[in-house]
Amino acid sequence: MERTSYLPDADRLSILSAAILLAYAASRFVDLPVSELGMQLPGFYLAIEINIHTVVALLVAGLTATGADLLLRDHPALGQKRTVEHWLLPALTAWTLGIPLNHLPVGPQWLMSFAVGGALLMLVLVAEYIAIDPEDERYPLASAALTAVSYALFLILAITLDSAGLRLYLILPSLIMAAGLVSLRTLHLRLNGRWLYLPTFVVILILAGIIAALHYWPLSPITYGLLILGPAYSLTNLIGALSEGQPLRQAIVEPGVILLVVCGTAIWMA
Repeated sequence: MERTSYLPDADRLSILSAAILLAYAASRFVDLPVSELGMQLPGFYLAIEINIHTVVALLVAGLTATGADLLLRDHPALGQKRTVEHWLLPALTAWTLGIPLNHLPVGPQWLMSFAVGGALLMLVLVAEYIAIDPEDERYPLASAALTAVSYALFLILAITLDSAGLRLYLILPSLIMAAGLVSLRTLHLRLNGRWLYLPTFVVILILAGIIAALHYWPLSPITYGLLILGPAYSLTNLIGALSEGQPLRQAIVEPGVILLVVCGTAIWMA
């Protein structure tokens, strides 16, 4: 019964979350010169802008990964196991939440995003702590919460990047990296610790083609995000079902229904 009561240290959790949110809040009041890295390639000019938000996003992702590792190390069931898989999603969460915080003007919407982002980050850290022990009776709930948050973050990222009007060479790497991490972590949770690198790579390749095609369609950001979310979730779900030994006819039902519902919603909202 004691194994079901493990929770992260409240003081460490609060300090880590506060440090991450403080970094994003402080970046709104710091003005640094904007630098541009450019390269002339055949047919087009590749330019990447580096500003305070870029620097803070990278630093916060690293801070979150390091802080999550320290937070998870005191779990009694961890032993000598590594914690890499448990701080990937917190780092992605901190990085993704920084995008709307950096683009929204300071006001009620920014404050709401700030508060929701902090609560979401703490939820992810607590769920990852619980997910260390598969025998914990709260493990299925933590796994479901991490999966739901992962895809919610992926949707937020897709919508925000499309709203910012960035070029494809900036959007594509961000989305496929996020999709790869989400798919890999979701399958790892579902399959009790198995890593499916090759199937995840196939998901990334398919999504890369979809993202590239949708980028040039006149779609609203929400429609754009949903049309990417549907295939990302359905493909990962299908791979998970097949890996569990389900027949193809049975495995394809749930992903197919979800794909139709999500894409139908996207078309309806267009």
